[in-house]
Amino acid sequence: MKIDDNFFMKLAIDEAWKYQLLTYPNPAVGCVVVKNGEILAIEAHKTAGEAHAEVNALKAAFLKKNPNDLLKLKKTSDEIHQYLIKNHNNFFTDCIVYVTLEPCNHIGKTPACSNLLKELKPKRVVIAHKDTNKEASGGIETLKNANIDVSLGCMQKEAYDLLYPFIKWTESTFVFFKMAMTLNGSIDGKISSNQTLAYTHTLRDKIDLMLIGGNTVRTDRPTLDARYIAGRSPNIMIYSKNKIFDNNIPLFKIPNRDVFISDDLFKLLDYKFVMVEGTYNLMNILKQRIDFVVLLVNPKIRKGLNAVNEIDIDFEILHENFIGSEKVIYLRKKD
Repeated sequence: MKIDDNFFMKLAIDEAWKYQLLTYPNPAVGCVVVKNGEILAIEAHKTAGEAHAEVNALKAAFLKKNPNDLLKLKKTSDEIHQYLIKNHNNFFTDCIVYVTLEPCNHIGKTPACSNLLKELKPKRVVIAHKDTNKEASGGIETLKNANIDVSLGCMQKEAYDLLYPFIKWTESTFVFFKMAMTLNGSIDGKISSNQTLAYTHTLRDKIDLMLIGGNTVRTDRPTLDARYIAGRSPNIMIYSKNKIFDNNIPLFKIPNRDVFISDDLFKLLDYKFVMVEGTYNLMNILKQRIDFVVLLVNPKIRKGLNAVNEIDIDFEILHENFIGSEKVIYLRKKD
């Protein structure tokens, strides 16, 4: 039976995009395990410090065929590693593992995925993109030295798009613009569902800095915390030439956060992971510094503030997925 590597790798890439930006400072990674043509697992790395995509997928694959195995009680990455190494019984020797990024080759908060795969000895490992992090790279060599068949470069461009935020925040500063809107482009008033608000608050909990325009602060008087997930309130930069604000605005009342007012965009370079929330006017001001635009599109048509006619930016759509009934669209500005 002919195996379509692109088909299975696309499943891994799509799964990883569901957790894009939420894995900071780690990259978003997806993994699929196939046994004799049957998909046993489609998994991803979900948050930094927890199990990597390969570990989640290998555990899910083993349990699909052994649903009552004690493995289901193992929660931490280290527990799963140790259990599978001791109890795999050659289950994976006829499996193909598809992973969007070269399996890590170092021990950090979790054990090395390359070592786990080396011990499990799958028939083949298909990798979309090499790891750009020198500390973690080397997994391909580890697998080859264990006589595992390794293929590199399947859907490499799509894997690069997935990996891009990690590359950028590792080397310098990654800035993304988050905007909620209705189908007809209205961007004011309450737009997002509670589920999407929880997603936004999860992003706020991860970032190093949040940038917001001064006019929005004065008009909306926001809090800009992460209360929907009981998360950490991000530090705030208010982009404004006018430094006078009402100190009773809720965002100034949140403890354990830094809030500063500036119109110097070079200050963004002091941070690795920056989220911007605002309107088209702020997007236009920042268009040379934005790496991604994340649109949260609610399937409603409403009256309200719409596009500024003067804005002129072309985007490439990198990926789309859904949170409940709402679409998440990732775009990158075309050069």
